[in-house]
Amino acid sequence: MPSALANSEAEEFLKEFRRRNSDQAEFIQSVTELVGSLGPVLKNRPDIRAARILERLTEPEHIFAFRVTWVNDAGIPQVNRGYRVQFSSALGPYKGGLRFHPSVNLSILKFLGFEQVFKNSLTGLSLGGAKGGADFNPKGKSEAEIMRFCQAFMTELANHIGPDKDIPAGDIGVGSLEIGYLFGWYKKLANEFHGSMTGKGPEWGGSNLRPEATGYGLLYFVHAMLAEIGQDLPGQTIVISGSGNVAQYAAEKAIELGARVLTLSDSTGYIHDPAGVTKEKLEFIKQLKGGRRGSIEAYAKEFDSATFIPGQPPWQVKANIYLPCATQNELNGQAAKTIIANDAVIVAEGANMPATPEAIEVFNLSTMLFAPGKASNAGGVAVSGLEMSQNSIRTSWSLTEIDDRLKIIMKDIHNKSLQYGRDQAGKTDYVKGANTAGFLRVADAMLAQGIT
Repeated sequence: MPSALANSEAEEFLKEFRRRNSDQAEFIQSVTELVGSLGPVLKNRPDIRAARILERLTEPEHIFAFRVTWVNDAGIPQVNRGYRVQFSSALGPYKGGLRFHPSVNLSILKFLGFEQVFKNSLTGLSLGGAKGGADFNPKGKSEAEIMRFCQAFMTELANHIGPDKDIPAGDIGVGSLEIGYLFGWYKKLANEFHGSMTGKGPEWGGSNLRPEATGYGLLYFVHAMLAEIGQDLPGQTIVISGSGNVAQYAAEKAIELGARVLTLSDSTGYIHDPAGVTKEKLEFIKQLKGGRRGSIEAYAKEFDSATFIPGQPPWQVKANIYLPCATQNELNGQAAKTIIANDAVIVAEGANMPATPEAIEVFNLSTMLFAPGKASNAGGVAVSGLEMSQNSIRTSWSLTEIDDRLKIIMKDIHNKSLQYGRDQAGKTDYVKGANTAGFLRVADAMLAQGIT
C-alpha cells in the first residue's frame, strides 16, 4: 500500500494540476487515472518527486494552434481550428495520430497526447508522445473537399513535423484517404520523400498490417489475458462497440481465432447478430463504413440474423468479452454494472479511455479483468514505429514478419502490466501495471536527461 506521505503528495499535485487545467475535463481525467496508480512509485522513488517529474510531464513541451481555411465545392470559404500537442520527447521523436472530428478541442487532444506518451513507452520503441487534429468532419464531404482541407491543414502543420521531430499518423476521421492527401502535400512542401508520417500505403512507404494493427493487437492482448486465467479465444462470445477501423479489425481477428462476435455499433445504435458476424458479413461493414460511411442499421436490413437497436450502446448484450472500440467515455458506471451482471470475463479497451472513472471503479471491485487502452490498444502505434524503422532503412517487411513482431510487442506489454500490476493474491490490476511500467520508463529518461 502507498504511504500516507505518497498519497498526500499525489493529492497536493492533483489539486494544483486541476486548478491550472480546470476547463479541460478529459485531460484531468487522464492525469488523475495515471497518478492514482503511482502511490508505490512516489513512496519508493523520492528522486521522481524531487525532480518534479509529474509537474513537468503534465505540461506539453509544445502546443501549436492554427487556423485552417479552405474552400468547399460551392466555392464558399470554410474555417476550422487545427492543433498539434507535442507532449513528450523523452523517449524519442513525437509520435501520435491526427483526429478530424467536430468534438476536437484542446482538452481532448491533451488527454490523447498524454495517454500516447505512456502507450508509446510500453511498446519499448523509441517514441515520444503527441496528438493533433482539427474540428473538421470528413463525413458528408466530397473527396475534393477532403483533399483541399488536408492540404490547408498540412500547410500549417508542416513547419512542426519531420522524421526526426514529429511523425503524425491517423486516428478518428483520418484514414488512408486523408493520410494520402496529407503526406502528398507535406512531400510537396518539404521537397523530400521520407518517413514524415505513418499509415501510408504499402506501395509508397507504408507498412504491411498498419490498418489492422490496433484491432489485431487488441485481440493479441486479450489472448494473453485469457491465457493467464487458463482460457482461450475459441468459443468465446464478444461484444464490440464501434464499427470503424479498430472495431472492424478486432472483429476480423476475433473471428479468425474462433470467437463469435455479436455486436458492432455507431452513433445511430448497434446491431445484435446472435448467429455471429462472419467474414462475409464483416466485409459488408467495411464497404458500408468505407466510402459510403453509412449507418450500421443497413447491416440488419441486409442480414436476417441481426437486429438493429437504435440510440443505444451494446453493453446489455450478454457475452464473455467486451471490447469498447468507439470513443472516449462511452462506457459509464451503470454500463459497467450491466457487464458485471452479464458474467463478463474481460473488458479490454480498443479506443482511448472509453471507460469512465466510475466504470473502472466498478470493474476493479469485481473479479473480472479490465485492460486500459494504453496497454491493450497499443498495436497501432507499435506498427507505426515499425513503419518508421522500415522507412529509415528503405526496406519493407512482409505481413508475416510484421504480425510476428506485433505479437511479441503486445505480449511484452502484457508482461510489463503483470510485473507491476499483480498483487499478492494473484489478481492483476492492469491499469496500475500499465501506468506504472509506462511512467517509470519515461521518468527515468527525464531524470537521465536533466532539467529540460
